[in-house]
Amino acid sequence: MEYEKFKEQFVEDLKERLEAGGEKFSVDLNAVQKMNQNYEAVTVKPEDAIIGVNLNMNEIYERYDRGMSYDTLVSEVAEKADRALHDRPDFNLEALQDYDHMKETLSMEVVSAARNAELLEKVPHKEIEDMAVVYRFVVDSGDDGRGSILITNQMLDNYGITAEQLHADALQYAPVMRPAVIQTMAETLLEMMGSEAKDMIPVLPDDPLFVATVPDKIQGASVLAYENFMEQAAERVGGDFYILPSSIHEILLVRDDGTFDINRLEDMVKEVNETQVAPEDLLTDSVYHYDSKEKVFELAEKYEERMSTRKRESTLDKLQEKSHEHIAKDIGSRPIARGGEAL
Repeated sequence: MEYEKFKEQFVEDLKERLEAGGEKFSVDLNAVQKMNQNYEAVTVKPEDAIIGVNLNMNEIYERYDRGMSYDTLVSEVAEKADRALHDRPDFNLEALQDYDHMKETLSMEVVSAARNAELLEKVPHKEIEDMAVVYRFVVDSGDDGRGSILITNQMLDNYGITAEQLHADALQYAPVMRPAVIQTMAETLLEMMGSEAKDMIPVLPDDPLFVATVPDKIQGASVLAYENFMEQAAERVGGDFYILPSSIHEILLVRDDGTFDINRLEDMVKEVNETQVAPEDLLTDSVYHYDSKEKVFELAEKYEERMSTRKRESTLDKLQEKSHEHIAKDIGSRPIARGGEAL
């Protein structure tokens, strides 16, 4: 069955399967635009409800195309939609309209500016190099994940606040609700694998590699936007460091000891992104640098250019200084003449 015919038939059969228990549902096809991900979805909502659940129709068809039974697929999606609707966050829609109440639930997310250019036109954001900071209300958080609402320009208009005010409030509340966590790679692996793996993981006395995220490890790259994160990280790492965007959920910090080649770091990030990171979790292929002395966060290539320029200027200053010394010495060694005669 071709995709166009499949999705029309699937929506009809899914609605029939969901309503077999007596409850009424609306089941429709919609284009969904999310950070890092655009797809066609089948949207399921209880009749007259405001909130529903989106299920990726492209992924559903792929499973059918790979040989899964159509009836089995309809049953599985119906069960998944029913579970999602009953487990969805229970929050007060009236509270959502009260910004003073909701601002205490503000969190931030850092995403690729280029990859999300179209969606960023519709949401308040702040650019940091080739990334963008967007804002969310966290409406539920638990062992199964976290529910959040992306804040749009329309919501800002309804609240009557500016993007600048939103950013200032996010800087105040997000680090309190979801503080930055910085651990060595060994500490991170031990946490993931448990204490029984202690003898398997070498603990280096001067570990140069650190992982930065937030406690629930969801959209943890947001720490890049926290007001004092760079200073906090520099103290933990021990000076200047490179930032490797592992994903939207965490970043790697590598102590800059003067031995790293930026091109090799960039190649490593690209390879990991292409082979290990899910498309919806990608951040960027760039490498960044933090200069702890001058408190400058920038793309690593900009840091190299800045250091090269400074080195050239320093060399030029020294040459000019020596040139002035030679001229002064030369003038001082000559007799002062008056009227063509030496005095």
